[in-house]
Amino acid sequence: MLNNFLLLDKKHENAALTIFDKFLSERSSKYIITISGEVETGKCEVAFALGRLMKKEGIRAKLLHMDNYYKIPPLERTEWRKRHGIESVGYDEYDWNVISRSLTGFKEGKLTTLPCVDLFTGQIDQLTTNFAGIDVVIIEGLYSVKIEEANLKVFVEQTYKDTFDAQIASGKEELDDFRMQILEREHKVVQSLKPLAEFYLDFDTASEIFHF
Repeated sequence: MLNNFLLLDKKHENAALTIFDKFLSERSSKYIITISGEVETGKCEVAFALGRLMKKEGIRAKLLHMDNYYKIPPLERTEWRKRHGIESVGYDEYDWNVISRSLTGFKEGKLTTLPCVDLFTGQIDQLTTNFAGIDVVIIEGLYSVKIEEANLKVFVEQTYKDTFDAQIASGKEELDDFRMQILEREHKVVQSLKPLAEFYLDFDTASEIFHF
């Protein structure tokens, strides 16, 4: 995503280090890591911290954001959801064919065109990237745990209710009645996918808990 704003703190760095250690213990060629969880739970921050750590260690990684892969552009999505009903909200909103093409480009190490949302304009731009020589792809997003090819599936345990203050502070979405319905629907869908993960992050005010 273009023009995204991140606030990293120690818990994100600690989580990234723990995931990195797990990665090193089972490292293989063309490794895929997914980081899933509900809105504003730190998925993007952990993914960024992990990518930065890999760069420091000489490992070439690319970060992909699942928000770039919605079928319906941001400016049209709310009205589309209202027309199709709250049950339309979920992982079927992603364009899994485009996601698959992106991962094929990574596996084959070739030049690939990816969608890229500009958060200022709400437009979907096209970004051409070269996967040649890239060792790892880190994919963060609500439903990224559904990516079957992933070598390591991470899940952030917080819910949208835990991060409500952060949502207000970010100002990314107007928290009206319909938005609250969407958050509750996403909550149910994301939590239903939780068993697909194998590594869990539980951020607490006092400590960070990581478990398999």
